[in-house]
Amino acid sequence: MNTTQRLWQYALLYKKTLLIGLFLLAIAVAADLAGPFVAKKIIDDHIAKSVTNGLEFKPIAVLLAVFFGLAVTTAIFRYGQYIMLQVGANRIIQKMRNDVYKHIQTLPINYFDRLPAGKVVSRVTNDTEAIHDLFVTVVSQFAASFMTIFGVYIALFILDWKMACYALLVIPMLIVWAILYRKYAAKYNHIVRGKLSDMNGMINESINGMTIIQAFGQEKQIEGEFNELNDEYYKYQNKLVFLDAVTSHNLVNVIRSLTFIMFIWYFGSAELDGQTAISVGMLYAFVDYITRLFNPVTNIVNQLARLERANVASERVFELLDEEGEAVDDTRIPRYKGDVAFNHVWFAYKNEEYVLKDINFEAKQGQTVALVGHTGSGKSSIMNLLFRFYDVTKGSITVDGKDIRDCSRQTLREHMGIVLQDPYLFTGTIASNVSLDDPHISRETVEEALKAVGGDRVLENLPGGLDEPVIEKGSTLSSGQRQLISFARALAFNPAILILDEATSNIDTETEEIIQHAMDVLKKGRTTFIIAHRLSTIKNADHILVLDRGEIVEQGTHDELLLHGGRYNQMYKLQSGEIK
Repeated sequence: MNTTQRLWQYALLYKKTLLIGLFLLAIAVAADLAGPFVAKKIIDDHIAKSVTNGLEFKPIAVLLAVFFGLAVTTAIFRYGQYIMLQVGANRIIQKMRNDVYKHIQTLPINYFDRLPAGKVVSRVTNDTEAIHDLFVTVVSQFAASFMTIFGVYIALFILDWKMACYALLVIPMLIVWAILYRKYAAKYNHIVRGKLSDMNGMINESINGMTIIQAFGQEKQIEGEFNELNDEYYKYQNKLVFLDAVTSHNLVNVIRSLTFIMFIWYFGSAELDGQTAISVGMLYAFVDYITRLFNPVTNIVNQLARLERANVASERVFELLDEEGEAVDDTRIPRYKGDVAFNHVWFAYKNEEYVLKDINFEAKQGQTVALVGHTGSGKSSIMNLLFRFYDVTKGSITVDGKDIRDCSRQTLREHMGIVLQDPYLFTGTIASNVSLDDPHISRETVEEALKAVGGDRVLENLPGGLDEPVIEKGSTLSSGQRQLISFARALAFNPAILILDEATSNIDTETEEIIQHAMDVLKKGRTTFIIAHRLSTIKNADHILVLDRGEIVEQGTHDELLLHGGRYNQMYKLQSGEIK
């Protein structure tokens, strides 16, 4: 199914509103085009004959009233048409934006790894706005213009069919121009939309990384990179400007002049040959209709640029919608025990470049399993697989003996909780960031979760307490406060499996002690996985896995691994200062 057909599918969802709008438009156009006929009758039947028969004001007044009534009718129905088409167009775009945003929620994490956030945002906002222009402006203008052109030709054929045939030459000229225009405009618009998306991605990345940019004095470097993108955008925008400049009034004026030349030649030669005596009313009507013919022609030509932008934007939006996603499944299941087993798991983010190789281990309900190893050893990849942010390449992962691929991702995660190294907070309040506005989590649960992790002591100095405003990313809070809120969030959802991904690496010693104290309470009845650089935080873990280059090279308890004298022993001594 091509882009145009898919756009039609959206339009058909609100066909009743659009059809009413087009019906009102047809009435408005008919009323508007009836005006010159009334004017012709006034001129030929009354004003022109007044020289011999005298001027009769009553029939002229009636016809003038009809002329004015037609103008009022046109205005009223145009108003109704505008409202209906605008409402229909807005509903179409509302539906499309909802579909795009809903689909984004179903996309796998690797999609967002490949495409920067700014580019995704560009498709949801800028590209759908271009499609909005298509339905709001282009469709209504095209509909009104084609109806007007059709009506004008009917009127011209009624007045003089030969001259109307000459006027038909306008149509092939427009068709040829539209074909030539689209050939070049499509190429330029693809580049322009792409560059705009790139700029959005760079702006988003720069704002998120502004601390690093300014700390390392990279302002000029980033500015130069942005200017380079912006220059390319400017270059192709100008190409579109030059292309559009040829279309608008320049093209139409040339065609209009040719038509008037044919008009003057046709009627002038007929008059000179004595074949036909042209009335003043006929002359007025023809001039009026030809003028009216070129107003919609100008509108059509002027909308070609918007039409092409909308087509390119539509392709980009549908490209996103065509990305394979997984429907969000809100089926709720009973809380599972949390027995986890990795069975000969292999995993590669791309091709066969394995970051995990033959991983085998078990974690029973209530146990704490710690994962340690140097950066890139595969610790986070194990958690990504358990959470099904990615699926295993070979092997299997089971929870309570059931392969996690046999249930939906949302169902699996319902009883999982995670605390990341860099916790993400949303705009709202502390309470809403703990509960994520889930109706199943009461305010009392939020308070208990914060208290359990020791957050009540750290947050008690905030003026608003639980209702303290939080801006995006929680930048007004300390790293320890953000981490505790993230920790309370995981606890409030009462997970059977709890994952702490470097959860204590960015907080101060005092806050770490609070969390460590709460850990003993949190781990009861839960299978807990801890990814840690600080080996002092995992002394009490039931099982420690030492990873290196995607393989488990050592495993055991803290004491067992120290006695073993291998890699873990060396890492621990380095951190404790025993090895200088």
